[in-house]
Amino acid sequence: MTESIPRILVFIPAYRCEAQIPRVIDQFDENVQQWVDTVIVIDNRSPDNTLSATIERSKSRFTQCRFIAWLNDKNYGLGGSHKAAFRYAIEQGFDYLIVLHGDDQADIRDVIPELERGAHLDVDCLLGARFMSSSRLKGYSRIRTLGNHVYNKLFSLSVFRNIHDLGSGLNLYRLDTFREFYYKSFPDDLTFNYVMLLASYHAGQRVRFFPISWREEDQLSNVKLFRQAFKVLGMLGVFFFKRGTFLTYEMRTQPFESYSGKIVHSIDRRK
Repeated sequence: MTESIPRILVFIPAYRCEAQIPRVIDQFDENVQQWVDTVIVIDNRSPDNTLSATIERSKSRFTQCRFIAWLNDKNYGLGGSHKAAFRYAIEQGFDYLIVLHGDDQADIRDVIPELERGAHLDVDCLLGARFMSSSRLKGYSRIRTLGNHVYNKLFSLSVFRNIHDLGSGLNLYRLDTFREFYYKSFPDDLTFNYVMLLASYHAGQRVRFFPISWREEDQLSNVKLFRQAFKVLGMLGVFFFKRGTFLTYEMRTQPFESYSGKIVHSIDRRK
């Protein structure tokens, strides 16, 4: 890896984001594209027009970095799409993977100052946080904010580190750390990030948080809040007592041998 010019892949997981994905694509102004080698949108078999909306907006937006639209062979869940992105990034020789959710709640431009000051150079995970003092929340209810603070504290007590967010829509990972596919058995659903975070701390990885902006406007929620809250609490309880043993468990409802898909559209106008 060339430290001054790392190869960065931005992975955008998308499911039922037809209205939001064009706005996410629009976040990639010239300054952002200068930092990025490739942007890949992974559509998880959306029943709406997410994929076509992605391709249409990308045609006029990407001029300084490569763009790929990818369609999963099956609906693998959010965690499964992460696994597909990690494998693709590693196989293609990228240095870093940035995850930006396709629902237009986070903003890719929030990570650019971190890259400019070199914050990515001495960490394994640089994680966006919605609940730091300088974070900016718009449209997020007080009840959900309080609930997140409680869970952040519980996870912090379990790993003996100060955790500011369990899984926002903007994260950066150094891929050297993730070449071993130890996370294949982690959940394929929305709890994937929680287990990844526990595993990172258990493995002694260097984890750092940075404040981000976050908004809730017209997004479609795929989360059943109370059901997920109890599931996460149960997972944390098992981890607290089992530690590394818990991380070896098969946590997928339907284990997939591979997380395959295909490129359905690509653009590369770089000179």
